[in-house]
Amino acid sequence: MSKLSEILEFFKNPKNIAICVLCAAVVVLSVLLAVNSGGDDIETQAEPELTQAAITVVTEITEATEAENDSNVEVIVNETPPESTVSVTTAATVALTTTTAVETTTTAVTQTEADITTASTAKTVATAAATSSVKPVTTTTAASTAAKPATTTAKPASTAKDYTLEINAGNSWGDGAASTVQYEVSIKNNTTKAVSGWTATIVVGKDARMENFWNADIAIKDGVITATPLDYNKDIPSNGSVSFGMQVINGQGVDGSKSSVKIGTVKTAAETVGGNDNNASTWGDADVAAPISAKDVPAPTTDDWLFTDGSKIIDKNGKEVWMTGVNWFGYNTGTNTFDGISTADLNGTLASIADHGFNLLRIPISAELLLQWKSGEYPKANYNQATNSYLNGMTSLEIFDYIIDQCRANGIKIMMDIHSAKTDAMGHMYAVWYNGNITEQDFLDALAWCSERYKNDDTIIAYDLKNEPHGKPNENPRAIWNDSKDPDNWKYIAEKAAKAVLDKNPNVLIMVEGLEIYPKDISKNGDYSSTNSADYHFSWWGGNLRGVKDFPVDLGKFQNKLVYSPHDYGPTVYQQPWFQGNYTFDSLMEDCWGDNWFYIHEQNIAPLLIGEWGGFMREPNLKWMTYLRQLIKENKLHHTFWCLNPNSGDTGGLLNHDWVTWDTEKYNFVKEVLWQKDGKFVGLDHKIPLGKNGITLTDA
Repeated sequence: MSKLSEILEFFKNPKNIAICVLCAAVVVLSVLLAVNSGGDDIETQAEPELTQAAITVVTEITEATEAENDSNVEVIVNETPPESTVSVTTAATVALTTTTAVETTTTAVTQTEADITTASTAKTVATAAATSSVKPVTTTTAASTAAKPATTTAKPASTAKDYTLEINAGNSWGDGAASTVQYEVSIKNNTTKAVSGWTATIVVGKDARMENFWNADIAIKDGVITATPLDYNKDIPSNGSVSFGMQVINGQGVDGSKSSVKIGTVKTAAETVGGNDNNASTWGDADVAAPISAKDVPAPTTDDWLFTDGSKIIDKNGKEVWMTGVNWFGYNTGTNTFDGISTADLNGTLASIADHGFNLLRIPISAELLLQWKSGEYPKANYNQATNSYLNGMTSLEIFDYIIDQCRANGIKIMMDIHSAKTDAMGHMYAVWYNGNITEQDFLDALAWCSERYKNDDTIIAYDLKNEPHGKPNENPRAIWNDSKDPDNWKYIAEKAAKAVLDKNPNVLIMVEGLEIYPKDISKNGDYSSTNSADYHFSWWGGNLRGVKDFPVDLGKFQNKLVYSPHDYGPTVYQQPWFQGNYTFDSLMEDCWGDNWFYIHEQNIAPLLIGEWGGFMREPNLKWMTYLRQLIKENKLHHTFWCLNPNSGDTGGLLNHDWVTWDTEKYNFVKEVLWQKDGKFVGLDHKIPLGKNGITLTDA
């Protein structure tokens, strides 16, 4: 750009013109005052005093310029690059934070497979650099300007941005004008002050339309998405965050250079308490639930370990049990504790889970976080330090130990789930158990460390070795299942992972999930050399356990600890082929459930625990969910419902968006497949009843 063009561009902004005019007026006024006071002393004259009107105008213009430019915001866009590269070199105006990174369960893959692309993400970062504050420069004369160069007061660039707007693309499906991309968005407050109110603006292309959204009020016009908070997530604590999600049809990718977020009011917050990073903050008038007292914690026991017998799970006395639980994520996303306790009371939520009859809590967590704890690093746990003040001063690992204690006190057992290698809200999108600097050995070490640490406490009663191994025939890496020692052979790695756990604690149950694909002809394609989708059976991620028939998992002397754990979802997550037309319970059994995993139960090979199932209480999802509930009930299949979190984008949660009240309709639906006897919920602990509405396993 030529100098003349740059000058013309500068003067297109009315604020720049106004500032120049005022500065010129100041110079003229200064000269006149200096001349009147005697030319021999020009350089020693005091700066002229502006009239109040001039001061007011200059102040207003200066403040407006700072508000527009000095936003100190980082904009991060993670998505599959569009055909034309989006240039992101902006200053975005942002405001607020993200308390929970949203987890999606969009793990769909069809037998045709042509349309689905999983987010192999390319990261584009747009940083809003701190710009100079324009201040009126007061000079005395042209002569003195030469002797004393005028200076502009500039604000030093910050080494860390106050706010971060992060936009993550998830699954995409469809073609052309019907192509849909799911985005998870977080707004992070990196300051020591709480904030109230925010507005995010995201540019996705003028022809884009909105399919669905959650955790925010969202409008779209001419390709510009405007998101504003709901009542429960308008406040963002210091060093906290909020999140929301959306599904965009026919977008052109996110233009980070034009996307922004604006802050509302900065609230008073206590900046430090004690010597720990998890410090208390004052929430002012924030609407938060009053915390309840922690329950007295009984000593850990080792008499509740479970075993398998054919398709049943039994206790030490041979009594059959029914594991009926729920998922609560957050430890995998970067929250470094459960999502939701940025709003709700942890003690109250755990007690409520028990009182509502869930005897098992599946906790998704990353291998990376376990490894950090193992090495003595404790990433900060994000929670409401006022509502959960009893956690202040604890490290994230100490908070996790506290959760285990409170689960024990409430009669809840825990199943650990390595949900992803890395701590990342989208980490489950990666196909396998290693990722970047998290190696296969790191994955095994994380499991072994956790197993040894809690080996004398039967509160953690099971390990789900890895969430949803997957991958299509033409993808690399992709999980396979055969009798090889291929590093991507999930059957082989699952046996190694089970050994890592059982070598430290031989008493826990081992959950092994399935894959996405399995060869139709093992004799010709057992090595997965074909990249042709037509050569494979497809299912949900983690839902394809056809390989057990040909290559069952071998745990040696610990075979009575093995449980297979498929995942199953409905058409609102993805329109699988088996949902086409007027499907029925029988057609689902024939087209999906039977050959993918239910045969394991029917043939008495091992127990099944459906680790994830759930969704919205509306059609077309409700029909599928009703049929699956029927299957669970009739066969007493073990399960953990997905999920407690209302911020699960494509399923919703059992809790409403206030993170306190329950979705009564959904809970009553799930209640039919919770273990009950004579109107009481049955726990898995022999001595401690399950919440206030439950009984012990001994009394069942």
